[in-house]
Order: sequence, then structure tokens, then C-alpha cells
Amino acid sequence: MVTDTRLYGTAIAFASGGYSVWSATTASRMGTGGLLMLALGIVVVLHGVVLVSGFADRMSTLSGPLMIAYSVLMLLNQAFLGSGMMGGGSSAMDGSMGMDGGTGMGGSAMSAGMGWDAGMVTLALLMLVSGLIMTRGGTMAGTSEM
Repeated sequence: MVTDTRLYGTAIAFASGGYSVWSATTASRMGTGGLLMLALGIVVVLHGVVLVSGFADRMSTLSGPLMIAYSVLMLLNQAFLGSGMMGGGSSAMDGSMGMDGGTGMGGSAMSAGMGWDAGMVTLALLMLVSGLIMTRGGTMAGTSEM
């Protein structure tokens, strides 16, 4: 039986994983952060598929911690993108300059990092909460009540 918790986890996995894949593939430049988001998005979508399959019963205690791990990776990636350390913006690693000349002055946090995505951060936070809810009960095979 597919519980409400599994359906909820699947919906979040499809939304955040799908958005991750979409944003990585539509970027004008694919850096390290984009490649990480593409790979992570594919894994998260596949996890969503597993949640509504018969295999979910066998991995019920792992789903919550996996969702937490995915969300932490997404949030860390967004932090690196926002700081300009990965895949776009001003970076000491690639010698490029941000839109404001690399000074960090006169621009918003969004333009300084050239890659930070508020939508992705929101979905990653939602996935984090979902993972915490999934781990709270210990398994996902219980009743459909939350």
C-alpha cells in the first residue's frame, strides 16, 4: 500500500529533482555546480519513483535520511554557487569577474553569485522537512496518517 507519506515524498522528489534537472540543463554555462545539480536531480527523481514502487518497503528506513542528504547537498551547492566559488560568477578558481567587476559591491547577493537560485533553496528546504518527517516515524510503511 502506498501511504500518504510516500506520496508526499514522491511529490517533493519529483518537484525538487525535476526542477534541479531543468535548471541545470537550461543554464547558459554548465559548471561544476550545474553538473552536481543535474546528477543529484536525476537521483532524486529516481528516488521518487522508488517511493511508489514495491521496493520502497525494503528501503523504508533509508528514505528519510536519503532525502535529508539530498537536501543538504542541494543547499551546500546553492551556498557555493551564491558565493561564486562554483560554476559561475566571480571566482578565484577560474579568474572570472562578476557583473560588478568582482568587487562584491553594488550588486545583490543574487547577481554577485550568478547562480544562486531561491527556488532551488526553497525546494531543498521543503525536501529537508520531508526527510525529517519521514525519519520521525522510523518507517514509511505505517498508516497513512501524519
